[in-house]
Amino acid sequence: MNSSVLIESFAEFAKFKNIDRPTMMRILEDVFRTMIRKKWGTDENFDIILNVEKGDLEIWRNREIVDDNSEDIWETDKISLSEARKIEPDFEVGEEVSEEIQLEDFGRRAVLTARQTLIQRIKDMEKEFLFQKYKDQVGEIISGEVYQVWNREVLILDQEENELLIPKAEQIPKDRYRKGDVVRAVVQRVEIVNGNPKIILSRTSPSFLERLFENEVPEIFDGLIAIKKIVREPGERAKVAVESFDDRIDPVGACVGMKGSRIHSIVRELENENIDVINYTDNLELYIQRALSPAKISSMKIDEENGRVSVFLKPDQVSLAIGKGGQNIKLASKLVDMEIDVFRESETYEEDINLDEFSDEIEGWVIDEFRRIGLDTAKSVLAVTKEDLLRRTELEEETIDDVLAILREEFEAEDNQ
Repeated sequence: MNSSVLIESFAEFAKFKNIDRPTMMRILEDVFRTMIRKKWGTDENFDIILNVEKGDLEIWRNREIVDDNSEDIWETDKISLSEARKIEPDFEVGEEVSEEIQLEDFGRRAVLTARQTLIQRIKDMEKEFLFQKYKDQVGEIISGEVYQVWNREVLILDQEENELLIPKAEQIPKDRYRKGDVVRAVVQRVEIVNGNPKIILSRTSPSFLERLFENEVPEIFDGLIAIKKIVREPGERAKVAVESFDDRIDPVGACVGMKGSRIHSIVRELENENIDVINYTDNLELYIQRALSPAKISSMKIDEENGRVSVFLKPDQVSLAIGKGGQNIKLASKLVDMEIDVFRESETYEEDINLDEFSDEIEGWVIDEFRRIGLDTAKSVLAVTKEDLLRRTELEEETIDDVLAILREEFEAEDNQ
């Protein structure tokens, strides 16, 4: 294989992979210098002249002429006078000889190795480009075409036919994929696995919903409205807290759009995920009320130190607060970063009694255990189901039964008076 064939085949391959000319020149020179170092131990006294367009390659070895008896005769950048005069008969000691090296002088095996090295360098560079490209796009939405569907993941091809993956855990449960479908997702992370870049996409990430809002709501894209926090049960329900930096703009109204025009396209993209848009506020009590929407809260008791809040609701509001499968209260808790406990507001008992009043019938450590979960009155304990008390306290079922009986008996006695 001569130099022109080698360079032309490499140049064609490099152009196909969209490698620019300076990079291609650098790779070619690096590979040829590696060949030189393997044969002569150094490349310091060699010049390489490349012309990629014409496929030309010239390698020149530069050496200083020394006397045949010189101690330096074995150095790689020296040549004996007798050897130099075989090249040009009128050379003298001290002059410099530039001798052209042919590619064939390296041997057939070295040339074939060089060709494989060139191709491998391009492939490695292509992997690095792909890794850097998608690393810079983490958190951004991209579109791709479904190429293959497996049980545990879906293979997506981007416009340049790079392979991207959506694992099962990053798919909305209602998603159904068919080959050829165009899918939108956010770049979740980029990894190197066995030397190859692995690009993971997600449709369940909060950042996917955030990017969708940015695309649909110009005020968010322009920075007039900020998304403070997003929590999701993918495909089922989401809560989005938004804040306006312009008093003239209603952030919730802007996100929903006229007759829901803006949010409808987002809901469709997320397989009809129910999205609650909430006006963010620094007022924690008001924020909690909005987070539990559509339920109406009667009263609440906030324990910021332990990150818990007890909310009291009328009986017909409890199921709204909890939501289907507990989704509403779970998302509200995540949105406000506090554990929310829901209590049914008693309509029977007008007056409440502090648990300390029962210290002659209920042991102190039991009262302390109720206090630990925010229950310090008889009414607050009776408003919670026995199942919830068992789950939230360290008390035995028999102990809870005894306490509930004592408290009920007290109120029944009052009613009979």
